[in-house]
Amino acid sequence: MAESYRRSQWSHGLFVLPYLLVFIALLVFPLFWGMWLSLHKVDLFGPGRFVGLANYFRVAGDAVFLQALRNTIIFVLVSVPTLVALGLFLALALNRTTRTTSFFRGLFFSSSVLSVTIVTLIWRFVFIPSDGLLSVLFAQAGIDQINFISTKGWSLFAVGVATVWWCIGLPMMLFLAALQQVPQDLYEAAALDNASRWRVLTRITLPSIARTIMLVTIIQIVFQFQLFGQAQLMTNGGPNGSSRPLVMYIYEVGFVRWDVGRAAAASQYLFLIILVAAMAQYVVSSRKTEDGA
Repeated sequence: MAESYRRSQWSHGLFVLPYLLVFIALLVFPLFWGMWLSLHKVDLFGPGRFVGLANYFRVAGDAVFLQALRNTIIFVLVSVPTLVALGLFLALALNRTTRTTSFFRGLFFSSSVLSVTIVTLIWRFVFIPSDGLLSVLFAQAGIDQINFISTKGWSLFAVGVATVWWCIGLPMMLFLAALQQVPQDLYEAAALDNASRWRVLTRITLPSIARTIMLVTIIQIVFQFQLFGQAQLMTNGGPNGSSRPLVMYIYEVGFVRWDVGRAAAASQYLFLIILVAAMAQYVVSSRKTEDGA
C-alpha cells in the first residue's frame, strides 16, 4: 500500500516537472538574475562590480525615468478602465446567438490576433497629418488638422487609441464567457418581477461576473504597464519624451546606452509597481465582492 502511494507521488511529480522547469527557467531565474544585475555595475566583458543600491538611487533621481513613470501611470489609468468598460459593453451587446452577433464577435476579436507592427502601421495611416484618414475627415468638416503623432499631449492619446483597438478582443471574450455562465433562472425571476434593465444589470449581471471583472482588470493592468511596441513604432517616445513609457526607458538604458545594471534596477521598479497595482485591485475587488455577498 505504502509502495503504491510512493509510486503515485513520483508519477505526479514527474507529470508536473516539465511545467516546473519551464516556470523556473522563464520566470523565477530571470527575476533573480535581474535582481542580481540591479545590484552591480555590469561589465559586458567581466563579472561586474557590486554597487549595492546605487543603481536604484540613480534611476529614482533620473528626470527621464520620472517622466516615463508619469506617462505609464497616466496611460494605465486611462486605458485599463476604457478596456474594461468597453469590453463589458460589447459583451453585453453581443451576448446573443445570432449570425449578426457571431460576425461582430469575430470582427472585434480579429484585431487581437494582429502583430503590434501591423496595428501601429494601420493607426499611423489614420493619424498621419498630411493624408491620414482623420486629416481628410477634419478637412471635409472644416476643422484644423491636428498632428496626433508629433504633438505633445496628443501623442500618448494616439498610442492609447491604437492600444484599446488592439486589446479589446480579450476583455470582450472573457466577459462573454462569464455572461453565458449566469443562470437564466435569475433573469426569468427578474422578468416576473418586472425589473428594469438597469436593475437587472446592477443586481444580477454585474454581481454574477464580479470575479471576471476583477480578472480582466488585473490582466489589463499587467499588460498595459508593459507598453512598448506601440509607443516605439508610432511615436518613438516623442515628442520630447511625452509618450515614452517605462519599458522603452528600460530598453534605451539597457540596449542603447548599455547601462545594464541601471536598466535592471528600473525593471525592478516596474515589477514592484505592477505587483502593488494588481494586488491593490485584487484586495479592493475582493472586499467589494464580500460586502455584496
